[in-house]
Amino acid sequence: MTETTGPRGKRGTWNASRLPDLTGRTALITGANSGIGLAAARALAGAGAHVVFAVRDLARGGAAAARVNGSTEVRRLDLADLDSVREFAAGWDRPLDLLINNAGVMMLPEQRTAQGFEMQFGTNHLGHFALTNLLLPQVTDRVVTVSSGAHRWGAAAIHFEDVNLRGRYSPVRAYAQSKLANLLFTLELQRRLSEAGSAVRALAAHPGWAATNLQSRAANPLARGFMVVGNRFLAQDEAAGALPTLYAATQDLPGAAYVGPDGPAEMRGAPALVGRSAAASDPVAARRLWTLSEELTGVGCPLPTPAR
Repeated sequence: MTETTGPRGKRGTWNASRLPDLTGRTALITGANSGIGLAAARALAGAGAHVVFAVRDLARGGAAAARVNGSTEVRRLDLADLDSVREFAAGWDRPLDLLINNAGVMMLPEQRTAQGFEMQFGTNHLGHFALTNLLLPQVTDRVVTVSSGAHRWGAAAIHFEDVNLRGRYSPVRAYAQSKLANLLFTLELQRRLSEAGSAVRALAAHPGWAATNLQSRAANPLARGFMVVGNRFLAQDEAAGALPTLYAATQDLPGAAYVGPDGPAEMRGAPALVGRSAAASDPVAARRLWTLSEELTGVGCPLPTPAR
């Protein structure tokens, strides 16, 4: 799928009006019931795709899907419970053009997933890692994983000695680790796809600063207050925040590409290819994270093992 001009838009700044015709294609979006996930679902369905809302709460997901014009369905998926991930994948029995790993939690008080993992790492990374590998045999086009500029925060790193951060948890450290993990996952997934000779591509995107309800759950009251002010005066809206995801999902980009806003500090603007930190570009760390993720989730890669 490549960018086109004509009745859907004119040459210039890319926006959702320039999406290609997606009739006959299926897109699965985790966390599609709100925020940039819902905005992406609305745009993809409007371009003709059949959009699957993979959501934890079926009632909320159904209400959101009912507000979208186009072909949709709603399925239950709790990324914080690997049993739910396995159940979801076991019930999927048809080709999937686009897998968009969008759902996420941000700067929560310390919590654990159903299997005892730190909630942000477990939801944002491990849940999507397991889902992607379980669905990969059905994926025909690409996997897009939503990361964040937070992968650069402070001394962001994968704490391999204890990714659950026991005894030294901070909401910011945990969130930055999970978003760094999203980029390393994309890097290693693309390497494995290329080694296997697959035409499927793995890409990542980040929304910049988009006003969504994601920030409302920050553990620190001061952080929540800052987010409220920032959402009102600095952020772009959900539709604009979804554009990097849509661009990564539909444009002819190289595998492992990273898309974000082209404005100052990548906070807002039109979607464009953007850079990532050195830590997010480390192939050794990417392979190590992949191996650890297989051990933690019990889910392996369905592709042939690549040469080392």
